[in-house]
Amino acid sequence: MSETQDAPPDPEASGEEAFVKSQGNRNLDVILRIPVVVQVVLGSATMPVSNLLKLGRGAVIPLDHRVGEPVDVVVNGRVIARGEIVVVEDDNSRFGVSLTEIVGPTGSVE
Repeated sequence: MSETQDAPPDPEASGEEAFVKSQGNRNLDVILRIPVVVQVVLGSATMPVSNLLKLGRGAVIPLDHRVGEPVDVVVNGRVIARGEIVVVEDDNSRFGVSLTEIVGPTGSVE
């Protein structure tokens, strides 16, 4: 691919600099297409295996989160945000999450 197809040339960049920018844009495009697993964690529970074996249809497992508490948004195993559960406007049979906090790389809220 030529650099004109990937990105417009920078008039102030030399030929080599323009090529490097073009390669960088192409690499960024590749990275941006990588799929990640996004999970919304409503809560969790701990129980002995004996109780797990007793579960059947209609059983209720109480979770550690209460109604109204924020849920965790997890990407590839790392909490990246928190939010509240909402009903998707376009399709009332689906849930979504409205983000209320973004968690920084060290776990701090931004």
